[in-house]
Parts: sequence; C-alpha cells; structure tokens
Amino acid sequence: MRGPGGMLLHQLRLFFTALQFFTRLPVPRWVGFDPAWLHQASRYFPAVGVVVGAISCAVYIAAGIVFPPWVAVLLSTAAGIYATGAFHEDGFADTCDGFGGGMTPARVLEIMKDSRIGAYGAIGIGLLLAMKCATLAALPRTTTAGALLLAHPLSRLASVALIWRLAYVKDEGKAKPLAQRMSGGEFAIACLTVALVAAAVVAIGWLTVTALSAAAFAAAAAAAWLARKFVRRIGGYTGDCLGAVQQLAEVAAYLAILAMVRA
Repeated sequence: MRGPGGMLLHQLRLFFTALQFFTRLPVPRWVGFDPAWLHQASRYFPAVGVVVGAISCAVYIAAGIVFPPWVAVLLSTAAGIYATGAFHEDGFADTCDGFGGGMTPARVLEIMKDSRIGAYGAIGIGLLLAMKCATLAALPRTTTAGALLLAHPLSRLASVALIWRLAYVKDEGKAKPLAQRMSGGEFAIACLTVALVAAAVVAIGWLTVTALSAAAFAAAAAAAWLARKFVRRIGGYTGDCLGAVQQLAEVAAYLAILAMVRA
C-alpha cells in the first residue's frame, strides 16, 4: 500500500485486527484478515482499551440514572467482561494458579496451560473483581466515569510494555502471534493513545492531574512488580501474564484514584 490513504487503511486494519483478537465485538467485513497483521496489532492494544472503557463508562452512566452506584458499577463491570469475553480475567486466574501452585518454571507453565481454574485462580479473580467494584462504587460518579475511560487503555499499555521489553517464553500459545518484539515507534503509538485519553478526561473535569498521575504511577508499579516476578520465575511472559498485568494495573489505577480523592 502506498500513499497516505493506503497507510491509513492499513492502520485501520491493524486496529480492527487487535479489536477482533482481544474482544468479541464485530468488525467490518472489508477488514479481512492476514496472520502477519497480528505481529503489528499490539500497538493498538490500548486503543482496544478505549473501546472497552467507553462501553463500560456508557453502561455505568446509563445505569446510574435509575440505579444506585454499586449496581451501576456491577453492570458496567459485567458489560466490560462481556465485551472482552473475560479474556484478561481468564489470564489473571491462570496466572494465579500457575504461580501459586508451580514450584518450577515447567510446572508453572503446565498449570497455566490447564483450562481448569484452581483454588488460587478462583480466589484471586474473586478478590480482584470485588476490589474493582468496591473501589469504583466508592468514587464520585463523574470520577468513576473518568476512571473507567482512563484505566482500560492505561492497563493495556502496561501489558504492551511487557511485549516491548520482555521475551515470550512459550513455543506456542494464544498470544504467540502478538509476541514479536515491538519497536520504539510502535510503543510510542500505544503511549500516544493513552496520552490522548488522559488529556480528554482531565480537560472535561472527570479526573484531576493529581489523580491521573497517581493512577499512571500505580499501574506502572503493578506492571513492574509482576514483570520482575515473571522474569524470575519463568524467564519472561506468556499470554496469561499479559492478562494478569492488565487486570492488576487496572485495579491499581482505581485504587490510586480513590486514594487521591479521599486525600
């Protein structure tokens, strides 16, 4: 493809490829599919988060008109999970099982590959979802809306950072097509997506700069902590690890925003 039009069309195809991979949302038929596009689609992982965050935010705002905040938060969380097919939640649960029950790298990977959820996974995902809902319900309404819009792309940027800096440790897996090392330019596109969303939620007054900064720091700290654990235990990351980073970074961002609001 040559020319600005062709380049834009290719970028749209990459975005829709990422949307199709990470969610169950339909994409236009003209997009088509090429396995090679998956290698470049990770740059739009945060953009997928913008879509999921917008869906969650819209459901929260609509439900908040007639329901109390905690019910609106539950419906919003359910909408986000439905849109993604619990893709990242499943990865978080598998990671809890693998790292909780495995003593060697081979055993950790073996447990994570098992489709069944064990005690570590069930307890972990239950506590995580409870923490999300409790934190969001404790925030003012407009702040909750801003937190949803920000945390979804921000937490996915945290996952993208692993693709950018770490090695994929499995010969095959659901994230293998996305596991090619990213260039600095591709990572910059992912960062720009989050920066635009951050600027928007601050401009409309849904989040303060202080809350935004705290959320970014918390998400980065959560991702760095998990990345260090992954490298030490298995030498890199898997697709489940990406899901775990996304989920933990998301809830870390919510907690940081709540801390700033209460302060």
